[in-house]
Amino acid sequence: MLELITEVYAYLQGRVLQVLLYPLTPGQRIFGLYLISALLFAFLVYYRRGLAAGEDLSVRGFRRFLLPRSVWSHPSAWLDVRYFFFHQLFLVSVGGIILGSFTGFAYDLLGEVNRREASVGFSWLGVVYMFFLVALVDFAAFLVHMMQHRIPLLWEFHKVHHSAEVMHPLTNYREHPVDNIVYLSVVGFSYGAGAVVFSRVLGYVPSMPLVLGLPALMFAFNFLGYNLRHSHIWLRCPDPLCKVFGCPAHHHIHHSYHPDHIDKNFAFLFPFWDLLFGTYHLPKSNEHVRFGISSTYQTEFHSCLQLYWVPFRNAWRLLSERRKETAARTAREQSSRIND
Repeated sequence: MLELITEVYAYLQGRVLQVLLYPLTPGQRIFGLYLISALLFAFLVYYRRGLAAGEDLSVRGFRRFLLPRSVWSHPSAWLDVRYFFFHQLFLVSVGGIILGSFTGFAYDLLGEVNRREASVGFSWLGVVYMFFLVALVDFAAFLVHMMQHRIPLLWEFHKVHHSAEVMHPLTNYREHPVDNIVYLSVVGFSYGAGAVVFSRVLGYVPSMPLVLGLPALMFAFNFLGYNLRHSHIWLRCPDPLCKVFGCPAHHHIHHSYHPDHIDKNFAFLFPFWDLLFGTYHLPKSNEHVRFGISSTYQTEFHSCLQLYWVPFRNAWRLLSERRKETAARTAREQSSRIND
């Protein structure tokens, strides 16, 4: 028993350390370089807004703009901070397993990937492969994201993410485990399927251009203000760039409960998926942006445990109601046949 306790303690200690090192991990959204770039973009927004309004610009003014009391005095903001540490211990434990398992499943189902790679270094074929694979995974993520909103059972779990009433970078991690499992499964399978396709066509998998171990396209997405996607800072790219590459404002609209914004902007990297499916909407300003579920929604989530178990409770109630409706409909149909 003592040996088991020691092993569990060592395992949890390793997972805690892994989470604490997120700011030093390029694969994480809150990698230090991405936070610094977001800070620079935030200053640009502050500077341009201040000049347009004729306000005095100062370090104190920028600090108030960056860390407003309206955000950091809100219970939702601090729930996100607590949940980040609570939930990431789960995610770092099983996330990689799920992703790897479904990538391997795609290999088994569609055909093994030829592991021989092109020589390391820049090649246009590697660039094509990167865009193909990232676009394929992004499209799969877009579809599953749309289903998370439109299928009531999945929405009960995805609602955890949208229940945030204010946003900051750690809000990105406010996700239910069921949401994570669905998303990672689809992404893992899509990634494996894309690799198989290229392997079948070329006989090998080209080397993608990498920056700090990430595909250059993903690095650019993270670097270009990703952490402002979950924040109060409105950063909108000029047209038509905002229809090509996802900007923070695009995602702000997705989190807004204004009638014009609901069920809009499901895409992550490439907004043209939204253009293709008629779900694109990006106004010039954030005048009507309000984060949360709705103006009348009373939050069900006051603790980390509630973020976990309340969606299961709601999902069970939803299924129970549907069973009752099905039973009632069946009874009516039987009664009608008997009367006939």
